[in-house]
Amino acid sequence: MTDPGPHPTPPTAPADVADLPGVPDAAVSIHRTMVRIRCFEARIEELFTAGKLPGFVHTYIGQEAIAASICAQLGDGDWITSTHRGHGHGLAKGMGMNALMAELFGKETGANRGRGGSMHVADFSLGMLGANGIVGGGFGIAVGAGLSAVRRGAGQVAVCFFGDGAANKGSFHEALNFAAVQNLPVVFVCENNQYANRTPLHETTAGKDLADRAIGYGMPGRSIDGNDVGAVFQAAEEALSRARTGGGPTLLNCVTYRHGGHYVGDQQPYRTSEEVDAWKAGDPILRMEAAMLDLGWLADDAAVAAVWEQARSEVAAAEEFAESSPAPSPDTALHYVYTGDDG
Repeated sequence: MTDPGPHPTPPTAPADVADLPGVPDAAVSIHRTMVRIRCFEARIEELFTAGKLPGFVHTYIGQEAIAASICAQLGDGDWITSTHRGHGHGLAKGMGMNALMAELFGKETGANRGRGGSMHVADFSLGMLGANGIVGGGFGIAVGAGLSAVRRGAGQVAVCFFGDGAANKGSFHEALNFAAVQNLPVVFVCENNQYANRTPLHETTAGKDLADRAIGYGMPGRSIDGNDVGAVFQAAEEALSRARTGGGPTLLNCVTYRHGGHYVGDQQPYRTSEEVDAWKAGDPILRMEAAMLDLGWLADDAAVAAVWEQARSEVAAAEEFAESSPAPSPDTALHYVYTGDDG
């Protein structure tokens, strides 16, 4: 699959999931992860709009197939680096919803004791090395993690999630070059939602296919339908296997689309409602559910509804936990600044 042009026509066919390993269990788990992310993000939009969350919020709605399919293949010892649109990555990597929700509320019970907020959530115990408010900020971190794995012979891999806008940062080229030269176990995953903030890809980026940039660094590059769970899983499986067995880095260009604006509250004057509606018709969760219903992995619409209800209940419980949690004490504002600093 190559990058879409200025007015892309999104795929809407059911996801290609029949060949997922361990089916249907793997598919069921990935689907639940996607629904959990969607329900969490939908509620976050409502909470932010209601003025209950500090800072800015950038949601992952529409891109769930990427994080869910890739993180399903990672262990706690493997690493990911994220973006300012990182809630989905955190949940897919195993972050507890209570801790993530409380972090967004800025509470002491949050994953980072309320110090990180939406754009800097992290959980090193799970290999989630952090969301990042700096565009392209994860490149150097992922490459450093990969170098660490090689030096220690640990067999770990690092996955660097980034957007199409970050592909035009200098750090992108530096990271891919270094990873290739050092033959590092890093998988670079471009979540190509076709807009860098408010600017469409075709206005800023030379070349028709971002995956072609891998050629300059002597690594494999591949463009895939980022809204098809099966396509993402299979491409990531190959890249991760290559990384784990000493084959070096890979660049994956996952073509997707964010359903909402760049941030919650963005009025989106830069794209048409017709374009958004066309991509929503290719919603990765709807395509996943269509495939699972066809294969009998979800029995019927009631089974689908049950998954959504369970996710909404989990989100509601996390919200209650966050609301009832204490705020950090002002006296601890300078605590946890340094490694090992417990205040």
